[in-house]
Amino acid sequence: MEAQAPNTLPKTERLCGKISISNLLAKGKHGSVEGMRYLFVSDTGNEGNRIMVSVPKKLFKRAVKRNLLKRRIRESYRKQKHILAATGVDVLFMYSTKEVLSYEAIYAAVGQIIAKINERVS
Repeated sequence: MEAQAPNTLPKTERLCGKISISNLLAKGKHGSVEGMRYLFVSDTGNEGNRIMVSVPKKLFKRAVKRNLLKRRIRESYRKQKHILAATGVDVLFMYSTKEVLSYEAIYAAVGQIIAKINERVS
């Protein structure tokens, strides 16, 4: 029986560090779906994919709501990360609407983003 990859999001799959983030912001390709924007760069030289989540303070003043939305986005990615075919991709998910979307809406948006990244990378 084959061992299936765990559905986790370890530290190695999180984008951190000034150089990596500035590289993503400078050279990244962008796009948007309903309620979210994204920025990605492929062929970073890493063996795994890394993500970063941003919910602007300008849209939600209370940290409780920002953290709720970040948790929903990370969980949506964690459950769908196996769909992302390429490796070595850095992705920034940016929340862009003033209303608090449900988990199902965020899950669908993250799925659309992953599909669009697959199309543009291949």
